[in-house]
Amino acid sequence: MLRPETFRRSNPQLRGYQTHSDMCSALGAAGQGYYAWRRGGPSAHDLGDAELARLISEVYESSGGIYGAPKVHMEPRRRGFRTSRKRVARIMRDNGWSGTTRGRARRPKGTPKAAAPQAGAAPDLVGREFTADGPDEAWFADITYVRTRRGWLYLALVMDIWSRRIVGWSMSDRMDAGLADDALKMAIARRRPPAGCTRHSDHGPQYVSLRLGRTMRDNGIRPSMGAISSPWDNAAMESLMGLVKAECVHARTFESREQAALEIFEYIECLYDRVRTHSALGYLSPEEFEARNRKGAAVAA
Repeated sequence: MLRPETFRRSNPQLRGYQTHSDMCSALGAAGQGYYAWRRGGPSAHDLGDAELARLISEVYESSGGIYGAPKVHMEPRRRGFRTSRKRVARIMRDNGWSGTTRGRARRPKGTPKAAAPQAGAAPDLVGREFTADGPDEAWFADITYVRTRRGWLYLALVMDIWSRRIVGWSMSDRMDAGLADDALKMAIARRRPPAGCTRHSDHGPQYVSLRLGRTMRDNGIRPSMGAISSPWDNAAMESLMGLVKAECVHARTFESREQAALEIFEYIECLYDRVRTHSALGYLSPEEFEARNRKGAAVAA
């Protein structure tokens, strides 16, 4: 225990004060704070940090280590724990927890940078309006590529813009019309969209193929395409593909296409659709958003 004379030696302005209380008053410090410190017990703030750190750890681990402070901060708030984003960021930084960041994707050699005009091109029915009033009104589609030690794996996705849910996907070692068609057929089988559902994409040759066109006609789906070489016209899918790359693909090195396919499957089906929250959905996951807003219908598995 620090004696009054020790305080006086280290603080000349305290000479003449005889008790701890007098010296605390002179320094503008709370006496109870001094005695709590002297007892060696943790402060209420320290206890709160410890409790919050346990909750942050739970949220961070359940996200697969992809959430940064903004998303982690929302979960304590949802559970009634009042805290600030800065406090969450500080605790995450102190514990070495950091979210994923997006990097620049590498393009496989021989992949065209821009699609050429083709006879099967469709008009733009979206006009950069990346919203919908209900489920299965507007789907967005795109293809990306995943590098493995044994070659490239190609991934096609179909997303319902209303809930940001990935409703269809396919993977292959070939980037052909069948890749895009299989993803669309999965979405159709899962969702049974009403006639008039719009499917928006870029002008890639896979999306102007006769095969894909036949699938859309047979199911009453309207094709839509943005302008050539304009990624902003399909910005919703550009953003989704960036997430997949940052949170799943770039976070690890795949030895084979089979390993990559398994990891991507788990990311889509177990994390993205069911767990990962989106600010555009009020910090709900796609599955939670649909459960709350899709009345009278079961959530698609």
